[in-house]
Amino acid sequence: MAIRRRLAREHAPPEFGIDHLVAGLVWVMVGLAIWHFTVFLPDRFWAGIVGAFVGACVGAFLSGWLLSGLSVPGNSALNVGDVLISVPGALLGIAAVYFIGVRQEHLDDKARGGVAPRR
Repeated sequence: MAIRRRLAREHAPPEFGIDHLVAGLVWVMVGLAIWHFTVFLPDRFWAGIVGAFVGACVGAFLSGWLLSGLSVPGNSALNVGDVLISVPGALLGIAAVYFIGVRQEHLDDKARGGVAPRR
């Protein structure tokens, strides 16, 4: 029985604990912080301000994950550089959602025959 437990420990996959979740949370929080500045932009985002929120958070996480070499650093390895690598992704996520919204608005105008909706 003791041999089985020892072999199970030796061949166990690496643990992915709360230590690694902190970096992901930090990346998403950076996206959330940048998202707050979208109030200064015209609301032409796909799905509105919620779409901008999703774009910022997903973009920040993906940027952090990709630029960290497709891994999530542990808490002890987390530094300011790891925090800042999520900024480009958040900006790209917001920009992507914005341009999708502009394109959708343009297609909706085209479908109506070029007539702008009454506001």
